[in-house]
Amino acid sequence: MITVAGLGFVGLTTALGLAEKGNIVYGFDVDNNKLQTIKNKKLPFFEAGMQEILEKHVNNNFKITQTLEDAVQNSKIIILCVGTPSDETGKADLKYIKSALDTILSSIKKDDKKIIVTKSTIPPSTTQKEIIPYIESKGFKTGVDIFVANNPEFLREGHAWDDFINPDRIVIGSNDDYAKEVMYQIYKTFEVPVHFVSLNTGEFIKYLSNTFLATLISYSNEMSIIADKIGEIDIKTAFKIFHEDKRWYGNPANMQTYAYPGCGFGGYCLPKDTQALVRKSLEFDYNPKILESVLKVNSEIKPHWISKIEKDVPKDSTLTILGLSFKPESDDIRQTPVSEIIRLLSEKGYKKIMAYDPISNDLFKKTYNFEIKYANTFEEAVNYSENIIIATGWKEFIQKKELLKNKNIYDLRYVL
Repeated sequence: MITVAGLGFVGLTTALGLAEKGNIVYGFDVDNNKLQTIKNKKLPFFEAGMQEILEKHVNNNFKITQTLEDAVQNSKIIILCVGTPSDETGKADLKYIKSALDTILSSIKKDDKKIIVTKSTIPPSTTQKEIIPYIESKGFKTGVDIFVANNPEFLREGHAWDDFINPDRIVIGSNDDYAKEVMYQIYKTFEVPVHFVSLNTGEFIKYLSNTFLATLISYSNEMSIIADKIGEIDIKTAFKIFHEDKRWYGNPANMQTYAYPGCGFGGYCLPKDTQALVRKSLEFDYNPKILESVLKVNSEIKPHWISKIEKDVPKDSTLTILGLSFKPESDDIRQTPVSEIIRLLSEKGYKKIMAYDPISNDLFKKTYNFEIKYANTFEEAVNYSENIIIATGWKEFIQKKELLKNKNIYDLRYVL
C-alpha cells in the first residue's frame, strides 16, 4: 500500500496513476476543501482525461483519508508531493516537507521499515544534506529502520495523465538496496527504462531537464530581441525554418550530441559565429547576455578540467592526451579545445605530454607549436602514461577501452 501526501497537480496524478496500475493508494492533503472536492469525485484543477480516472478509482483503489497518521500506518511507501516554493532568497523552502515528515515520523515505529519517497522537486544534495539529517534528528537511522529515496516527476501540465502512464523513463534516486527493490516492484509494470541512481543524481536530473527547457526558451527570446534590433528579419519564419534542421527532426533526432557535456566547442563555425553575433548585437545597442555567457562558459570549462587534473596528478608525471581534432570523424583542429588544454597544462608545469589522434597528428603538430610527443598508435599512447585525458570521442578509443583498464582516466567527453 502507498500513501501520497499532497494532492496537487503532481500528487493527485501520481496517486491516480499508481491506483490505475493496481496499487492501493491513500491520498492526503492539508487542504480540507481540496480533499472534499476529490472525495466528491471532482478534480480540483483541469487535466484532460483525468476526471474519468478519478471517478473510476475514488473509494476503490484510491482512498481519501482525513488524517495522514492513519494512511502512513497502513502503507509501506509514503510519497511526498508537497510544495517546495522559493523563499525570499530563491532557495527551495522545505517547510512543507519537514511538516509532513514530523507527522509521518511520529506515526511509525522503527521496525516498520517504511520508505519515504520525495517526489517534490528539491535541489541536488537536499536529501543527503537536509532531509536525512532531519529524519535522523528524530531518532531514526536511515538505511536501517527507515529508508529514503527520490522519484522526480516529468509531467507537463495539460498532458500529465499521459506523461505519467506512458513515461519516457522512470528515475529512482536512492542509496538503499531495499528501497530500490520495493520501488522497482511498483514501476516495473510501466515497461520503460527504470534508472536507479544516487540521491544527488536523481535530484539533479529533474533540474537538468527544467533548466535546459528554461534556457532554450530564454535563448529563443534573446535571439528574437537581436532580430528585432537588427531589423527586417521575419522572426517567425526564421524559427520555423530553423526547426527543419534534421538534428531536431531526424530519425532519430541527434540533438543529444549538443545537449551533452564535454570540454567545450571548437572548430571554425561555432566560436566564430557566436562571437560575430555578439559583436553585431552590441552595434545595435543590445547586450546579448546568453550568447556572452555561452562564450564565457566555453572558455571556463577548460580551466575547470585542468583544476581537476592538477589535484590528482603530480607535475612531474606523464600525461597522455587522446584526440586532437575538435570532434571525431574530422581532422579539423581549428580552435580545438585540446589546444587550450595543452597550453594550460604546460603553464601549470606539466612537461611530459604525449598526444595521439587517429588522423590529426601531423596537422596539429604543424599548426600548434607545442613541445610534446606524438604517438603513432593508440597502444603507444596508452602505454606512455598511467594518466589518460580523453579530449575527443573517437570510436577507436571506445572500441579499445579495455586497454584503458586500471588507468587514471579523465574523460573530458564522457564517452567511456
